[in-house]
Amino acid sequence: MDGERRGPGFWILAVFFTIFVLFLYGPLSTIFILSFQGPEGGLTFPMNGVSFRWFVNLFETQAVGDFGGAFSRSLVLGLMVMGATVVVSLLAGLAFRRPFFGSTPLFYTAIASLIVPSILVSLGIGLLFQVIGIRSAWYSSGFGAHLTWALPFGLLIMFAVFNRFNPSYEEAARDLGATPWQTFSHVVLPLILPSLIGVGLFGFTLSYDEFARTLMTSGSFNTLPLEIYGMTTNVTTPVLYALGTVTTGFSLLIIVLALGGIYLSQRSRRRAG
Repeated sequence: MDGERRGPGFWILAVFFTIFVLFLYGPLSTIFILSFQGPEGGLTFPMNGVSFRWFVNLFETQAVGDFGGAFSRSLVLGLMVMGATVVVSLLAGLAFRRPFFGSTPLFYTAIASLIVPSILVSLGIGLLFQVIGIRSAWYSSGFGAHLTWALPFGLLIMFAVFNRFNPSYEEAARDLGATPWQTFSHVVLPLILPSLIGVGLFGFTLSYDEFARTLMTSGSFNTLPLEIYGMTTNVTTPVLYALGTVTTGFSLLIIVLALGGIYLSQRSRRRAG
């Protein structure tokens, strides 16, 4: 089998995949390289020296932009959405394990926001807060808008997890005298923990880089995507690229931490088994 020659279909797909990877990561590579421009460097090639000048500039007082404030707001908002998505998705997944009246309409209502244009969701939530007399802010209306985007993904993941979940584990625990809470905490939760970490990762990343659903709901203070968008119209130095490199690195760090958490949970489960 190892000596068989690859057919033409394999090479066509290999070329297509290579082009796709270049198209996907080429712009990121360009931003990463240009963020190390020298002090006299500009926004385009060729590079004028190499330095960390623009990364240092991120932590200095800016004439335009509030990097620290925007980042902290996006971080807090992402953590809020992550926590709410994990809790609601878990409870919904448990509830939908057994059929109940109205479960089908409720399911489609919960995921309907995925097919509604994001800008309309943002506009609608912003108008709703205005009508009820509450001032729009990133931590209130922005939180609600982000939740309409992240929560359906969490629900779909947990529904798929519980559809494949073997109830015999719970039956065995109950036969051994475990209470419902003990069955959940010692049997169900360890088995679904990797999936819950994945739900949390979805919730955080979808909120952290969301632009359209934040546009009409953030109030007076920008989140990081809005701040970056605003900078594209008035910042003429590579500090914008440095910011992009830092935020991309932070996103990759979150993914690595999530994968590490999944690996540790699976390893502890194997040891327990």
